Amino acid sequence: MTRRLGYLSFALAVVAGIGAAVVQSAAVDWPSVGAVSAAALAVRLLSAAAVALGAYGLYLIVIGALERHTASKRRLHDLRNVIRLAFGAAALVGVFGALTEQWLGVLFSLGVVGFAVTFALQQPLFSLLGWVYILVKRPYGIGDRVRIEDAKGDVIDVDFLVTTLWEINGDLVTTNQPSGRIVTVPNSVVLSSAVFNYSWEEFPYVWNELAVQVAYETDLEFARAEMVAAADDFLGDEMERNVARYREVLSETAVELEVKDRPAVNVKQEESWVELRLRYLVHPRRGQRVRNELYERILARFNDNPDRVKFPVSRNR
Repeated sequence: MTRRLGYLSFALAVVAGIGAAVVQSAAVDWPSVGAVSAAALAVRLLSAAAVALGAYGLYLIVIGALERHTASKRRLHDLRNVIRLAFGAAALVGVFGALTEQWLGVLFSLGVVGFAVTFALQQPLFSLLGWVYILVKRPYGIGDRVRIEDAKGDVIDVDFLVTTLWEINGDLVTTNQPSGRIVTVPNSVVLSSAVFNYSWEEFPYVWNELAVQVAYETDLEFARAEMVAAADDFLGDEMERNVARYREVLSETAVELEVKDRPAVNVKQEESWVELRLRYLVHPRRGQRVRNELYERILARFNDNPDRVKFPVSRNR
């Protein structure tokens, strides 16, 4: 559909260009419209239409070709924005040049207007610079789960001025679930605020913890072993593969960390109970589902051994 519309627009541009040439070469005494002859006005309008239609048609043809040959949606989105900006700027200059027939004057005027707009519209300009920064430095891209200031969600669009997020963990819901709301954040924010990317392209996984409170009478070694076994059965092999990639990413930096291949449990002493914290690697979009499954498996194992695992507040399980 995009290619057909592009070819149609390009064909109409050719027709408009031919019409402008015919009118200009026709030996007809055209009436005047004010101080400009009707023939000259028709030539300018047809030339402007030819430029606008030609630019739009060529833009659609290029986008159609990119859609067929670009597998990455993120890269396609970025290329589409860059090409749209380039074609839009070229079409704007071309249309005004065709209407005024003063190409150098149009370029100079646009420069003066752009200089004035710089002072009048500083915030949109900063957002445009933020878009360029996002395009070059890649702090996030389409599909990433991010937190920008107080907004957290999945990136669904990055245009010239704003980034649009599909909100998660907002005022309506918790536990990192989608709220159904759309949040727009000015691109200028990335120039002055911290951006947290939970699923960046090089390594789209995060470390999660699941805390379970047990009484002091619990056999801690047994409880820890049961938690590790439950987690290892559920996601141990997958985690081992992802940790291998994690080590590769770490090796490209100056950071040195000891990373375990399989899930592990850390112990934290509280005032009235002991907290066992299971640490594991997971994709952020699966975080809550994995947490629920792990908790059910761990609780079932603990309930099968009430003599070795005790819960706080003297509850019998």
